[in-house]
Amino acid sequence: MSTPKRQVSKITPERMYEVIRAPLITEKATLLSEKNQFVFKVSEDATKPEIKAAIETLFKVKVTGVNTLITKGKTKRFKGHPGVRSDVKKAFVTLAEGQSIDFTTGLA
Repeated sequence: MSTPKRQVSKITPERMYEVIRAPLITEKATLLSEKNQFVFKVSEDATKPEIKAAIETLFKVKVTGVNTLITKGKTKRFKGHPGVRSDVKKAFVTLAEGQSIDFTTGLA
């Protein structure tokens, strides 16, 4: 007996822009782009299927995998007073062979 696959509901364009906050352009992310992986800052409540659907729709590419992690905010001092940086959720998105995302051009 096979289990039915969960159907991802269609997410709205507004939700897509809430889910995908910004691309991360760092040294590590640049090295990963050579392996067809791209890194994005995403919403804390975003799920992997939502991230996949948003990337595929916004950038018109085929996503093969999504890995996420939450970077906890550091405790730092701001002008002599202690403060805490915000937590950040990152999504490492793997694209299908031959697909690419160009961050230098704008979205359609």
